[in-house]
Amino acid sequence: MTRVELTVPVEVAAPADVVWRRVTDWERQGDWMLGTRVAVTSGGDGRRPGATLEAVTGVGPLAVTDRMEIVEWAPPRRCVVRHLGRVVRGEGVFEVVAVSPQTARVLWSELLDLPLGRLGALGWPAVRPAFRAGVAYSLRRLARQCEHEHRAHGD
Repeated sequence: MTRVELTVPVEVAAPADVVWRRVTDWERQGDWMLGTRVAVTSGGDGRRPGATLEAVTGVGPLAVTDRMEIVEWAPPRRCVVRHLGRVVRGEGVFEVVAVSPQTARVLWSELLDLPLGRLGALGWPAVRPAFRAGVAYSLRRLARQCEHEHRAHGD
């Protein structure tokens, strides 16, 4: 099995606590995460180790279901999920770093075990740019939403 890592950062003109609340509001991730719907499947609001989530990314027959379990929960800084699906396996990490009292940096990392063996490893260089672009696009949407929320509520 081949493991790959992808980390994408974004700067957000909002305090780290505002960003943390938004990035870990699982059921609202679809508001900013490209083509994805997320539901908490166990563990209340999903904000603790052992809670499980299910994300569906894509549409129709091209949709992929990603089952996840929260394996690390260190608010307001870091959350690690373990991807448990048939296609998506590995870990996903959200980190929120306070750069200043009014600015934060989000790092979204994926440490993925590529499916399809050698074929997956050979295909990753072709898929990686589009995957990275989708993550970057999603993080820019997250940043805009956090900034809007911060301005609107004065958090």
